[in-house]
Amino acid sequence: MTKRDYYDILGVGKNSTKAEIKKAYRKLALKYHPDKNKESGAEEKFKEVSEAYAVLYDDEKRQMYDQYGHAGIDQRYSYEDIFRGADFNDIFRGSFDFGDIFEQFFGHHTGFNQRTQVRQRGADLRYDIQITLEDAYRGLQTEIQVPRSETCETCNGSGAKPGTQPKSCPQCNGTGQQRTSRRTAFGMFTQVTTCNKCKGKGTIIEEYCSTCRGAGRVQRTRNIELTLPKGVDENSQLRLAGEGEAGDAGSGDLYVVVHLKQHPRFERRGSDLYTTQPISFPDATLGTKINIQTIDGSVEKVKIPEGTQHGDIIRLRGKGMPSLRGRGYGDLYLDIKLHTPTKLNRKAKYLLEELQKELKE
Repeated sequence: MTKRDYYDILGVGKNSTKAEIKKAYRKLALKYHPDKNKESGAEEKFKEVSEAYAVLYDDEKRQMYDQYGHAGIDQRYSYEDIFRGADFNDIFRGSFDFGDIFEQFFGHHTGFNQRTQVRQRGADLRYDIQITLEDAYRGLQTEIQVPRSETCETCNGSGAKPGTQPKSCPQCNGTGQQRTSRRTAFGMFTQVTTCNKCKGKGTIIEEYCSTCRGAGRVQRTRNIELTLPKGVDENSQLRLAGEGEAGDAGSGDLYVVVHLKQHPRFERRGSDLYTTQPISFPDATLGTKINIQTIDGSVEKVKIPEGTQHGDIIRLRGKGMPSLRGRGYGDLYLDIKLHTPTKLNRKAKYLLEELQKELKE
């Protein structure tokens, strides 16, 4: 079934502020809360408006949704990830105790006897690499060293000493939560807080792993093979899936950001290259052929037309940078600069003086 647009669900526009989104959600959540509204379908509507709020109120998720729609959310976030970090209790402060929003989706309202533990995906990492313009032209295969957290191999991430296992927390019976209930004018509401004994994990470790000391993860620096395609430009980003920090629900991703060193001769503008080419006055006047070394190291013989002026541009087709999308090469542009000599011998000065007289006549 096609999912409805989040903005339509809340009845707000795409340019709505966070305050307007929160206000719209609070009104709908009060209307469809399962403990208040016993009509058929109320719980599903409550889940629907809560999901829309969790996405649109979070700047990162909202940006992904605006750019890619539901595909951008469904492919990047699990159902638990969508709600992680959203402070639902703050919306109802002063009215009644809303409780833990996950209780509505993973608790007694959905038929489960205990709350599903939220598994977290590992954090994404960023690595900045600086390369030469020649590297960007040819493409580059290299190895980078990335410090990151990894699952402890000694305990396989459990945090417990090998041969032992974490045990169910006796205080919360493995739910990771402590519940208190109270009756209000709107019905019976349950407040759910994190268990202070197991810190919400639902398990406790009696004997810690000596390698990770109970953390389940260790810090390591890994050598990672990196292939940069031809044509990468300043601030190009490459995503290496699963090469980020370790997590319960899988590792995050590694984003490699490319920076180009300043080149002594060429200036890059997209797929095109620009360079200044000094020539003498006689060459510009009479025309000539000169050798130009391109970015790939080859030498091209370029014709300077008769009567070339200072500031003229000569274009060499296909001698620029490769397109990152594989659509050929850009061009190389020569910005002509007339070179004026500062020292002349007697013969050269005489010839220029004669030329000056001829031009005046």
